[in-house]
Order: sequence, then structure tokens, then C-alpha cells
Amino acid sequence: MTELFPPIPLAAWADSKETVHRFAQIVGKIRLDQAPPRNHWWHVPFHLTGRGITSRPMGREVMFAIDFDFVDHRLVINTLAGRTVSFPLPGLSVAAFHERLFSALSHLGISVQITARPYDLTDDLPFAEDTTHAAYDPYWVNRYWQVLSQVGLVLEDYAARCSAKTSPVHHFWHTFDIAVTRFSDRRVPQPDTVDPVTREAYSHEVISSGFWFGDENVSEPAFYSYTAPEPDGLTEEPLRPAQARWIESRGAHLALLTYDDARAAADPRATVLEFLESAYQAGAHRAGWDEGELRTRYAP
Repeated sequence: MTELFPPIPLAAWADSKETVHRFAQIVGKIRLDQAPPRNHWWHVPFHLTGRGITSRPMGREVMFAIDFDFVDHRLVINTLAGRTVSFPLPGLSVAAFHERLFSALSHLGISVQITARPYDLTDDLPFAEDTTHAAYDPYWVNRYWQVLSQVGLVLEDYAARCSAKTSPVHHFWHTFDIAVTRFSDRRVPQPDTVDPVTREAYSHEVISSGFWFGDENVSEPAFYSYTAPEPDGLTEEPLRPAQARWIESRGAHLALLTYDDARAAADPRATVLEFLESAYQAGAHRAGWDEGELRTRYAP
């Protein structure tokens, strides 16, 4: 049996994470090109499967799906007509992955157009030229999928406790996190200078919660929550458990509970749910949401 919340220190797989993140961006951009748009970019993220993550079915002339299999460590492309192309992931640079994937799509008669550069990462190296990122440790990549799956189920539990408009639990290839977002019904006026991605994502008040594996700003895996737009006095609200804290991030604030603090708790799952609920209550209280109206019978 797999341990609940097994260790996944960032330092142990940072190079593999950078490679897989770029693999995911390439496939995610294909999804962006081939799927009909939905509000708040819900058509873009990956969803979890029993073996990895999936783009879900998409396409116009040819219907297809692209799956990462993190058990056998292969990329698999399936079409509605029953045709399949797959190839192994270990040993591929980003450039080699890009070439193999687009060759496979061409073989299947699928034409796509993407902006073939990383989005909001530490470099802007075109995917077709990126031979730098080539690390792929199967052990840690499988562990990444295991953690995603376990966290995903906790977020599903959290999502079920609110009757507000709520996003699916989904894995974003932009920030490489897994998240779920609750919305109020109040629109957020935005100036003309706001970029289209932000304008659509934050068209309404939100409280978003999730988990990421660590980055240059927070160097360890952690659960998080934020309220946008951030209401006055948010960081004066208490968080639970005692290890949770508010941190500054990109000019706003995140509620943060490190993965290791959750793992060390007597009941890690209950501890994470307690944290997510406390962060939601903080944001909803300060933003003036009607918390009573948004509760469901599933709430504890």
C-alpha cells in the first residue's frame, strides 16, 4: 500500500520536474489549440487518470487525447478511430520530446499550431531547441503522480463542502500545481491594462486552494490558498493548524501549510482539510461572502 503523502523533497527531483513541466506545457498548449474554450480557462488544465494525467478528448477534424503514463513512463496518443501512437519518456530532452510528439501527431493526421516556447518559466528557450532539460528519473516522476492523486482526492473532498460555483480539481501546466477554486457571484472590474489570461481567470471573486511541488520562491512542497482580489485585513485572520502561516507572494498573500508539516500530523488528511477550510473562512469573512448560504450537507 502506498503511504499517504509520501516524501517528495524538491531537491531530489528538481531537474526531472523542470523537464516534465516543459513536456506538460507542450501538451497543454496543444490542448489550448484543440479544445473549445471554457470560462476561467477550465478547458486548459490536465485531469488525473489511474496511471498519470490526461489532456482529455479534444480535436476538430481528428478527435484525440494525449496521456502521460507515469507507471510505464510513456506518452500515449489515442484517436477516436482507434489509432494509437506512443513512445517512452525517459532519456528524452525537451527538444526530442517535441520532435517525437509532433511527428506522431503528423502520422495520425493531426495538425496543431502552438507558441512553442515555455510560458512564464525561468527561460524562453524554444522547445525545439531545448536540449538542456533532459533529466527524467522514473522513480520521482511516479512519486509526483502518486502525490498528485492523493492530494487530488483531498481537494475533491474540500470542493464537495461548498455549494458555490466551484472549478474542477485540475492540474495546471502553467504553474505545475493542482488546484480547486470557489467563486462568488460578484464580478471584478479590471482595468484595460490587465492581460487576457488574468482577465478571464479572475473575472469574479475567487478563493483558490491547492498544492504545488516547490519553486524558486518556496523551496518545498506546500498546500496553499489565496483570495483574489485580496480583501483588507486578510492576514489578520487565524489559520489552522498552528504550523500554517501567511506569506507574501507577488504583491499579495498566500496561506501556506508545508507538505512536511501535514505529513507529520497524526491525521494528515484531516489536517489539510482543516487548513483549507480555515483559509477559506478567512477569505470569505474578509471579502463578505455569505458563508452560510454556500455550505452543503457534506460539510462536517
